[in-house]
Amino acid sequence: MTDHDHMQNALSLALKGKGFTSPNPCVGAVVVKNGVVLGKGWHRAAGMAHAEVEAIEDAQKNFPANTPPITQGATIYVTLEPCNHFGKTPPCTHKIINAGITRVVVGCKDPNPYVSGGGIRYLRENGIQVECGLLERETQTLIEAFIWYTQNKKLPFVILKCASTLDGRIATSTGDSQWITNETSRGQVHTLRNEVDAILIGSGTLHADNPSLTARIKNTQTRDPIRIILDSRLSIDETARVITQQSTANTILVVGPGASFEKRQRLEKMGAGVLEVPLKNGRLDLGQLMIKLGSMSIQSLLIEGGGKVAAAALKEGIVNKVLFFLAPKFLGGSDGVPVFDGKGPQKICDAFKLNQMTVERLEGDVLITGYLKDPPGPE
Repeated sequence: MTDHDHMQNALSLALKGKGFTSPNPCVGAVVVKNGVVLGKGWHRAAGMAHAEVEAIEDAQKNFPANTPPITQGATIYVTLEPCNHFGKTPPCTHKIINAGITRVVVGCKDPNPYVSGGGIRYLRENGIQVECGLLERETQTLIEAFIWYTQNKKLPFVILKCASTLDGRIATSTGDSQWITNETSRGQVHTLRNEVDAILIGSGTLHADNPSLTARIKNTQTRDPIRIILDSRLSIDETARVITQQSTANTILVVGPGASFEKRQRLEKMGAGVLEVPLKNGRLDLGQLMIKLGSMSIQSLLIEGGGKVAAAALKEGIVNKVLFFLAPKFLGGSDGVPVFDGKGPQKICDAFKLNQMTVERLEGDVLITGYLKDPPGPE
Protein backbone atom coordinates (compact mmCIF):
# COMPACT_ATOMS: atom_id res chain seq x y z
CA MET A 1 0.00 0.00 0.00
CA THR A 2 1.14 3.57 -0.74
CA ASP A 3 1.19 6.73 1.34
CA HIS A 4 -1.94 7.75 -0.57
CA ASP A 5 -3.71 4.55 0.46
CA HIS A 6 -2.84 4.98 4.13
CA MET A 7 -3.99 8.61 4.16
CA GLN A 8 -7.22 7.56 2.47
CA ASN A 9 -7.64 5.04 5.28
CA ALA A 10 -7.09 7.80 7.83
CA LEU A 11 -9.75 9.91 6.09
CA SER A 12 -12.25 7.05 6.28
CA LEU A 13 -11.54 6.71 9.99
CA ALA A 14 -11.96 10.46 10.56
CA LEU A 15 -15.36 10.34 8.89
CA LYS A 16 -16.59 8.01 11.67
CA GLY A 17 -16.35 10.92 14.08
CA LYS A 18 -18.19 13.38 11.84
CA GLY A 19 -20.94 15.04 13.84
CA PHE A 20 -19.70 13.87 17.24
CA THR A 21 -16.48 15.85 17.76
CA SER A 22 -17.67 19.48 17.63
CA PRO A 23 -16.30 21.95 18.61
CA ASN A 24 -13.20 19.90 17.70
CA PRO A 25 -12.55 18.75 14.12
CA CYS A 26 -12.86 15.10 13.14
CA VAL A 27 -9.44 13.48 12.66
CA GLY A 28 -8.22 10.02 11.68
CA ALA A 29 -4.82 8.37 12.09
CA VAL A 30 -3.05 5.16 11.05
CA VAL A 31 0.27 3.77 12.33
CA VAL A 32 2.25 1.77 9.76
CA LYS A 33 5.59 -0.06 9.95
CA ASN A 34 7.28 -1.98 7.14
CA GLY A 35 4.06 -1.77 5.14
CA VAL A 36 1.96 -3.31 7.93
CA VAL A 37 -0.86 -1.36 9.61
CA LEU A 38 -0.21 -1.61 13.35
CA GLY A 39 -2.94 0.62 14.73
CA LYS A 40 -5.87 2.81 13.79
CA GLY A 41 -7.76 5.56 15.55
CA TRP A 42 -10.07 8.51 15.21
CA HIS A 43 -11.25 11.34 17.43
CA ARG A 44 -14.59 10.09 18.74
CA ALA A 45 -15.88 13.07 20.72
CA ALA A 46 -14.72 16.33 22.28
CA GLY A 47 -12.77 15.60 25.44
CA MET A 48 -11.83 12.08 24.35
CA ALA A 49 -8.46 10.92 23.05
CA HIS A 50 -7.24 12.42 19.80
CA ALA A 51 -6.80 10.24 16.74
CA GLU A 52 -3.01 9.96 17.06
CA VAL A 53 -3.29 8.75 20.65
CA GLU A 54 -5.95 6.19 19.72
CA ALA A 55 -3.87 4.86 16.83
CA ILE A 56 -0.65 4.58 18.85
CA GLU A 57 -2.38 2.92 21.80
CA ASP A 58 -4.19 0.59 19.42
CA ALA A 59 -0.83 -0.49 17.98
CA GLN A 60 0.74 -0.97 21.41
CA LYS A 61 -2.31 -2.89 22.64
CA ASN A 62 -2.08 -5.26 19.69
CA PHE A 63 1.66 -5.84 20.28
CA PRO A 64 2.09 -5.46 24.05
CA ALA A 65 5.14 -7.68 24.53
CA ASN A 66 7.53 -5.87 22.23
CA THR A 67 10.56 -4.12 23.70
CA PRO A 68 11.32 -1.58 22.34
CA PRO A 69 7.69 -0.74 21.53
CA ILE A 70 6.31 -1.92 18.21
CA THR A 71 5.84 1.74 17.18
CA GLN A 72 9.59 2.40 17.28
CA GLY A 73 10.60 3.52 13.78
CA ALA A 74 6.99 3.54 12.48
CA THR A 75 5.15 6.10 10.35
CA ILE A 76 1.91 7.73 11.45
CA TYR A 77 -0.55 9.12 8.88
CA VAL A 78 -2.87 11.76 10.34
CA THR A 79 -5.42 13.92 8.52
CA LEU A 80 -4.71 17.05 10.57
CA GLU A 81 -1.48 18.47 11.99
CA PRO A 82 -0.85 17.00 15.47
CA CYS A 83 -1.55 19.43 18.29
CA ASN A 84 1.34 20.83 20.29
CA HIS A 85 -0.55 22.43 23.17
CA PHE A 86 -2.31 21.35 26.34
CA GLY A 87 -6.10 21.42 26.22
CA LYS A 88 -8.49 18.82 27.60
CA THR A 89 -5.85 16.30 26.52
CA PRO A 90 -2.01 16.46 26.41
CA PRO A 91 -0.20 17.38 23.16
CA CYS A 92 -0.25 14.66 20.52
CA THR A 93 3.28 15.62 19.48
CA HIS A 94 4.58 14.32 22.83
CA LYS A 95 2.75 11.02 22.35
CA ILE A 96 4.28 10.61 18.89
CA ILE A 97 7.81 11.32 20.10
CA ASN A 98 7.50 9.03 23.13
CA ALA A 99 6.21 6.23 20.87
CA GLY A 100 9.45 6.31 18.90
CA ILE A 101 7.70 7.18 15.64
CA THR A 102 10.20 8.56 13.13
CA ARG A 103 7.97 9.76 10.27
CA VAL A 104 4.73 11.73 10.30
CA VAL A 105 2.59 12.27 7.18
CA VAL A 106 0.00 15.06 7.59
CA GLY A 107 -3.02 15.82 5.44
CA CYS A 108 -3.34 19.53 6.24
CA LYS A 109 -2.04 22.09 8.71
CA ASP A 110 -4.05 23.25 11.69
CA PRO A 111 -6.22 26.14 10.43
CA ASN A 112 -5.85 28.15 13.64
CA PRO A 113 -3.37 30.90 12.69
CA TYR A 114 -2.09 31.04 16.29
CA VAL A 115 -0.96 27.40 16.33
CA SER A 116 -0.69 26.46 12.63
CA GLY A 117 2.65 24.84 11.89
CA GLY A 118 3.60 24.62 15.55
CA GLY A 119 3.09 20.87 15.81
CA ILE A 120 5.03 20.19 12.62
CA ARG A 121 7.88 22.46 13.73
CA TYR A 122 8.12 20.81 17.15
CA LEU A 123 8.25 17.33 15.63
CA ARG A 124 10.99 18.35 13.23
CA GLU A 125 12.98 19.96 16.02
CA ASN A 126 12.90 16.57 17.73
CA GLY A 127 14.34 14.78 14.72
CA ILE A 128 11.14 13.43 13.21
CA GLN A 129 10.61 13.52 9.44
CA VAL A 130 7.35 15.36 8.67
CA GLU A 131 5.60 15.57 5.30
CA CYS A 132 2.51 17.74 4.91
CA GLY A 133 -0.10 18.17 2.17
CA LEU A 134 -1.01 14.60 1.19
CA LEU A 135 -4.68 14.62 0.05
CA GLU A 136 -4.80 18.18 1.33
CA ARG A 137 -8.04 19.22 -0.38
CA GLU A 138 -9.83 16.08 0.84
CA THR A 139 -8.65 16.60 4.41
CA GLN A 140 -9.63 20.28 4.31
CA THR A 141 -13.10 19.46 2.95
CA LEU A 142 -13.62 17.00 5.79
CA ILE A 143 -13.22 19.82 8.35
CA GLU A 144 -14.33 22.76 6.22
CA ALA A 145 -16.79 24.02 8.85
CA PHE A 146 -14.08 23.99 11.52
CA ILE A 147 -11.68 25.83 9.21
CA TRP A 148 -14.26 28.48 8.29
CA TYR A 149 -15.32 29.04 11.90
CA THR A 150 -11.72 29.28 13.09
CA GLN A 151 -10.66 31.78 10.44
CA ASN A 152 -13.80 33.93 10.15
CA LYS A 153 -14.42 35.43 13.58
CA LYS A 154 -16.38 32.40 14.79
CA LEU A 155 -19.12 32.60 12.17
CA PRO A 156 -20.94 29.36 11.30
CA PHE A 157 -20.27 27.56 8.03
CA VAL A 158 -23.70 27.68 6.36
CA ILE A 159 -25.00 24.95 4.06
CA LEU A 160 -28.17 25.63 2.09
CA LYS A 161 -30.10 22.49 1.14
CA CYS A 162 -32.69 22.70 -1.63
CA ALA A 163 -34.83 19.93 -3.10
CA SER A 164 -37.11 20.55 -6.05
CA THR A 165 -38.72 19.30 -9.22
CA LEU A 166 -37.00 20.02 -12.51
CA ASP A 167 -39.14 23.13 -12.88
CA GLY A 168 -37.99 24.48 -9.52
CA ARG A 169 -40.96 23.68 -7.28
CA ILE A 170 -40.79 22.47 -3.68
CA ALA A 171 -44.54 21.88 -3.34
CA THR A 172 -47.76 22.00 -5.33
CA SER A 173 -50.20 24.89 -5.11
CA THR A 174 -51.99 23.01 -2.29
CA GLY A 175 -48.75 22.73 -0.31
CA ASP A 176 -48.24 19.01 -0.96
CA SER A 177 -44.52 18.19 -0.94
CA GLN A 178 -44.21 14.55 0.12
CA TRP A 179 -42.19 13.31 -1.48
CA ILE A 180 -40.43 15.24 -4.23
CA THR A 181 -37.09 13.46 -3.88
CA ASN A 182 -36.52 9.74 -3.42
CA GLU A 183 -35.57 7.76 -0.33
CA THR A 184 -31.85 7.81 -1.18
CA SER A 185 -31.81 11.61 -1.35
CA ARG A 186 -33.72 11.88 1.90
CA GLY A 187 -31.22 9.53 3.48
CA GLN A 188 -28.42 11.85 2.40
CA VAL A 189 -30.18 14.72 4.15
CA HIS A 190 -30.45 12.76 7.39
CA THR A 191 -26.73 11.97 7.16
CA LEU A 192 -26.07 15.69 6.77
CA ARG A 193 -28.27 16.49 9.77
CA ASN A 194 -26.24 14.03 11.79
CA GLU A 195 -23.03 15.85 10.82
CA VAL A 196 -23.94 19.51 11.43
CA ASP A 197 -24.26 21.38 14.71
CA ALA A 198 -27.62 22.97 13.92
CA ILE A 199 -30.49 23.04 11.42
CA LEU A 200 -32.63 26.06 10.57
CA ILE A 201 -36.11 26.51 9.07
CA GLY A 202 -38.67 29.30 8.94
CA SER A 203 -42.07 29.44 10.60
CA GLY A 204 -43.77 28.80 7.24
CA THR A 205 -42.16 25.35 6.95
CA LEU A 206 -42.88 24.74 10.61
CA HIS A 207 -46.62 25.39 10.23
CA ALA A 208 -46.93 23.57 6.90
CA ASP A 209 -45.02 20.37 7.78
CA ASN A 210 -44.72 20.22 11.60
CA PRO A 211 -41.28 18.58 11.07
CA SER A 212 -39.18 16.75 13.65
CA LEU A 213 -35.82 18.01 12.29
CA THR A 214 -34.05 14.99 13.77
CA ALA A 215 -31.41 12.70 12.25
CA ARG A 216 -32.76 9.23 11.50
CA ILE A 217 -30.50 6.66 9.85
CA LYS A 218 -31.27 2.95 9.95
CA ASN A 219 -28.93 0.82 12.06
CA THR A 220 -26.73 3.81 12.82
CA GLN A 221 -26.13 5.75 16.01
CA THR A 222 -27.01 9.36 15.31
CA ARG A 223 -27.19 12.67 17.11
CA ASP A 224 -29.79 15.35 16.47
CA PRO A 225 -28.73 18.85 15.46
CA ILE A 226 -29.84 21.86 17.45
CA ARG A 227 -33.15 22.99 15.90
CA ILE A 228 -33.40 26.70 15.09
CA ILE A 229 -36.77 28.14 14.06
CA LEU A 230 -37.13 31.63 12.62
CA ASP A 231 -40.38 32.81 14.21
CA SER A 232 -40.30 36.58 14.57
CA ARG A 233 -43.78 36.85 16.16
CA LEU A 234 -43.50 33.59 18.16
CA SER A 235 -46.43 32.03 16.30
CA ILE A 236 -45.37 28.43 16.98
CA ASP A 237 -48.01 25.98 18.20
CA GLU A 238 -47.00 24.85 21.66
CA THR A 239 -47.75 21.24 20.66
CA ALA A 240 -45.34 21.32 17.69
CA ARG A 241 -43.01 18.33 17.41
CA VAL A 242 -39.88 20.44 17.76
CA ILE A 243 -41.16 21.40 21.23
CA THR A 244 -42.72 18.18 22.51
CA GLN A 245 -40.62 15.36 21.01
CA GLN A 246 -37.90 13.47 22.86
CA SER A 247 -34.50 14.57 21.59
CA THR A 248 -30.96 15.03 22.84
CA ALA A 249 -30.78 18.44 21.12
CA ASN A 250 -32.40 21.73 22.03
CA THR A 251 -34.86 23.82 20.04
CA ILE A 252 -34.13 27.54 19.75
CA LEU A 253 -36.88 29.93 18.64
CA VAL A 254 -35.52 33.09 17.04
CA VAL A 255 -37.86 36.02 17.64
CA GLY A 256 -37.95 39.74 16.95
CA PRO A 257 -38.63 42.59 19.34
CA GLY A 258 -42.19 42.57 20.63
CA ALA A 259 -42.76 38.79 20.70
CA SER A 260 -45.20 37.73 23.42
CA PHE A 261 -43.38 37.65 26.76
CA GLU A 262 -45.98 35.36 28.34
CA LYS A 263 -45.74 32.79 25.53
CA ARG A 264 -41.98 33.02 25.62
CA GLN A 265 -42.03 32.13 29.34
CA ARG A 266 -44.31 29.14 28.72
CA LEU A 267 -42.10 27.80 25.94
CA GLU A 268 -38.95 28.24 27.98
CA LYS A 269 -40.56 26.25 30.81
CA MET A 270 -41.18 23.50 28.24
CA GLY A 271 -37.47 23.41 27.49
CA ALA A 272 -37.23 25.60 24.38
CA GLY A 273 -34.69 28.37 24.08
CA VAL A 274 -35.75 31.80 22.85
CA LEU A 275 -33.23 34.07 21.13
CA GLU A 276 -34.10 37.65 20.20
CA VAL A 277 -32.45 39.35 17.21
CA PRO A 278 -33.18 42.73 15.60
CA LEU A 279 -35.20 43.15 12.44
CA LYS A 280 -33.76 44.26 9.12
CA ASN A 281 -36.17 45.50 6.44
CA GLY A 282 -39.01 43.94 8.42
CA ARG A 283 -37.38 40.49 8.69
CA LEU A 284 -35.11 38.85 11.23
CA ASP A 285 -31.53 40.00 10.68
CA LEU A 286 -29.74 36.82 9.58
CA GLY A 287 -26.31 38.43 9.75
CA GLN A 288 -26.78 39.27 13.43
CA LEU A 289 -28.20 35.80 14.01
CA MET A 290 -25.03 34.21 12.62
CA ILE A 291 -22.92 36.22 15.06
CA LYS A 292 -25.06 35.04 17.97
CA LEU A 293 -25.03 31.41 16.83
CA GLY A 294 -21.26 31.56 16.43
CA SER A 295 -20.92 32.82 19.99
CA MET A 296 -22.81 29.67 21.03
CA SER A 297 -20.07 27.52 19.40
CA ILE A 298 -22.31 26.53 16.49
CA GLN A 299 -19.74 25.94 13.75
CA SER A 300 -21.97 24.39 11.07
CA LEU A 301 -25.54 25.28 10.16
CA LEU A 302 -27.86 23.55 7.70
CA ILE A 303 -30.66 25.67 6.23
CA GLU A 304 -33.56 23.56 4.98
CA GLY A 305 -36.01 26.26 4.01
CA GLY A 306 -38.60 27.18 3.01
CA GLY A 307 -38.53 29.45 0.00
CA LYS A 308 -38.49 32.78 1.83
CA VAL A 309 -35.75 31.70 4.20
CA ALA A 310 -33.64 30.26 1.37
CA ALA A 311 -33.94 33.47 -0.65
CA ALA A 312 -33.19 35.64 2.38
CA ALA A 313 -30.08 33.57 3.23
CA LEU A 314 -28.73 34.06 -0.29
CA LYS A 315 -29.40 37.77 -0.35
CA GLU A 316 -27.85 38.25 3.09
CA GLY A 317 -24.68 36.56 1.85
CA ILE A 318 -24.42 34.04 4.69
CA VAL A 319 -24.41 30.86 2.55
CA ASN A 320 -21.10 29.05 2.03
CA LYS A 321 -22.20 25.84 0.35
CA VAL A 322 -25.26 24.66 -1.58
CA LEU A 323 -26.65 21.14 -1.89
CA PHE A 324 -29.37 21.11 -4.55
CA PHE A 325 -31.36 17.88 -4.97
CA LEU A 326 -33.25 17.63 -8.28
CA ALA A 327 -35.96 15.02 -8.81
CA PRO A 328 -36.70 13.84 -12.38
CA LYS A 329 -40.25 15.16 -12.35
CA PHE A 330 -41.97 18.47 -12.97
CA LEU A 331 -45.35 20.00 -12.16
CA GLY A 332 -45.75 21.70 -15.52
CA GLY A 333 -47.39 24.82 -14.17
CA SER A 334 -46.57 28.17 -12.60
CA ASP A 335 -48.74 27.78 -9.50
CA GLY A 336 -46.46 25.56 -7.39
CA VAL A 337 -44.29 26.78 -4.53
CA PRO A 338 -40.88 27.98 -5.82
CA VAL A 339 -37.50 27.06 -4.32
CA PHE A 340 -36.78 30.74 -3.72
CA ASP A 341 -39.63 33.06 -2.80
CA GLY A 342 -39.10 36.76 -3.46
CA LYS A 343 -37.43 39.08 -5.92
CA GLY A 344 -34.22 37.95 -7.56
CA PRO A 345 -31.62 39.90 -9.54
CA GLN A 346 -32.72 41.75 -12.66
CA LYS A 347 -29.71 40.65 -14.73
CA ILE A 348 -28.29 37.20 -15.39
CA CYS A 349 -24.80 38.53 -14.71
CA ASP A 350 -25.90 39.09 -11.11
CA ALA A 351 -27.07 35.51 -10.62
CA PHE A 352 -25.58 33.44 -7.81
CA LYS A 353 -22.83 31.22 -9.19
CA LEU A 354 -21.55 27.93 -7.80
CA ASN A 355 -17.83 27.16 -7.69
CA GLN A 356 -16.11 23.78 -7.26
CA MET A 357 -19.30 22.14 -8.49
CA THR A 358 -19.85 18.37 -8.42
CA VAL A 359 -22.79 16.28 -9.70
CA GLU A 360 -23.91 12.96 -8.24
CA ARG A 361 -26.65 10.51 -9.23
CA LEU A 362 -28.82 9.25 -6.37
CA GLU A 363 -31.01 6.44 -7.69
CA GLY A 364 -32.60 8.73 -10.27
CA ASP A 365 -32.33 12.02 -8.41
CA VAL A 366 -29.40 14.35 -9.05
CA LEU A 367 -27.41 16.13 -6.34
CA ILE A 368 -25.55 19.28 -7.36
CA THR A 369 -23.04 20.52 -4.79
CA GLY A 370 -21.05 23.71 -4.96
CA TYR A 371 -19.73 26.72 -3.08
CA LEU A 372 -20.89 30.34 -3.15
CA LYS A 373 -17.73 31.28 -1.26
CA ASP A 374 -14.30 29.78 -1.84
CA PRO A 375 -13.91 26.49 0.03
CA PRO A 376 -12.05 27.19 3.28
CA GLY A 377 -8.41 26.22 3.65
CA PRO A 378 -5.59 27.07 6.04
CA GLU A 379 -4.29 30.62 5.75
